[in-house]
Amino acid sequence: MSPLANSPLNPTALVAHNLRRLMARDGLTYEDVVAASGLDGRTIRGIAQGHKQPHAKTVQRLAESLGVETEELFAAPSGMTAEAFDLATNPLVAEQAAAYPELFAGWTPADYAELASRFGVGGALTAEGVRLEAQRLNANRELMDCARVVLESDQAEVLAALIEVLYARVTDIDRQVNNIEPLPKRR
Repeated sequence: MSPLANSPLNPTALVAHNLRRLMARDGLTYEDVVAASGLDGRTIRGIAQGHKQPHAKTVQRLAESLGVETEELFAAPSGMTAEAFDLATNPLVAEQAAAYPELFAGWTPADYAELASRFGVGGALTAEGVRLEAQRLNANRELMDCARVVLESDQAEVLAALIEVLYARVTDIDRQVNNIEPLPKRR
């Protein structure tokens, strides 16, 4: 999956978002849009769900049936999220995902958003930095999967105790460095 597949800047996602928005605004059902546009119901659903990239003629028919200009179906939503901004302004994420698909196999839009927001912290945005951070995120995901297995076993208490000790050490260091009050104990 492309890292921009669900980004508000992706044309397919924009049309999907705006079609749903206009349908909600006007209280329209899929059947209403099908009847007004003459398009197939599967086509309308695929476009609205962002699974189908519409052709120019299809977009024009949709816009006419909704009573809007074609450009309104491509209008970016106001209040772009920080994640969408990060993805849109950090093209190296998409470039590296395309160049190294095995490294990004199984990634969700949230994974791409996390990467786009992290890898440039404290340094220049580089292709190598994207790949190294992607490897680190993959390793963390694998570790969390292992922890989930242990938590479902008879060793769950051991892992929980270890995590509590490590958490206390890390937060204690943070408190000392930042001179902050301790958090209330979790339980």
